[in-house]
Amino acid sequence: MKILLFGKDGQVGWELQRALLPIGEVLSVGRRGAAIMADFSNPDSVRKIIHDVNPDIIANAAAYTAVDMAEDDGDNALKINAVAPAIMAKEAKKRGALLLHYSTEYVFDGSGQQPWLETDRPAPLNVYGASKLEGEREIAQSGCNHLIFRTSWVYAARGKNFLKTMVKLIGDRDELNVVSDQIGAPTGAALLADISAHAIRATLEDNALCGLYHLTAAGETSWFEYASYIADQMKAALPNAKVAAIKPTLSSAYPQRAKRPSNSRMNTEKFKAKFKLNLPHWKIGVDQSLTEVLGQV
Repeated sequence: MKILLFGKDGQVGWELQRALLPIGEVLSVGRRGAAIMADFSNPDSVRKIIHDVNPDIIANAAAYTAVDMAEDDGDNALKINAVAPAIMAKEAKKRGALLLHYSTEYVFDGSGQQPWLETDRPAPLNVYGASKLEGEREIAQSGCNHLIFRTSWVYAARGKNFLKTMVKLIGDRDELNVVSDQIGAPTGAALLADISAHAIRATLEDNALCGLYHLTAAGETSWFEYASYIADQMKAALPNAKVAAIKPTLSSAYPQRAKRPSNSRMNTEKFKAKFKLNLPHWKIGVDQSLTEVLGQV
């Protein structure tokens, strides 16, 4: 089994390099310093890599994730988040390969308080969300065998993410204001990778499992509560270290270039039922990552 992985240096891509190894040979693609390099601004380069490798599985963990920058850089966001996945989907269809792709809760407008279902109507608030939605649609329309996982609030012990930023700021400042009116579920890259590997194995045995799924850790929290939890764990792990006081604030106090959804809750019942898996509470993965990150402080 030959697996072609795009986005090897991202948070999820890094973990997928490990998680996919039991399934088959993993050939990893990066933007620089990799044995295979891809330029997503040049669609032909993506097509050529797939043609040369001729994989059984294409895993796409590459994405344009600079949400605010995307507002002024929509062409590049679209190339990376929609045009490149469309090419992967068409090539997967030609070869009978399975395509794994990740999307986001940003395809929704964040209204209400109910967890979003796969059947809910998308209405992205920003360019990033619109580009990810277009990628989803291109894959679905291609007719290839695919798994699309919408997830949220991804973190890991490496890379840039909220957890690592908070560890630094909490250790540097006396007081920290954090948004309290946006709700979601922090989801570890390692969890996503491990569950993706299981889902791939199951789907190879039963392609009726192909489709779109919401996939996040269990439970819900606000950015403020998430930051407060990180601060509490830091106090326990580093009793003599400085820890900032965390104060709640409204998102309106911190206007950003791109609008963010207030409700990032995702209903994962479809995924759990189809793949017969339990999704652990978000605190479990955060605890593990914090142990690793705090060991580096």
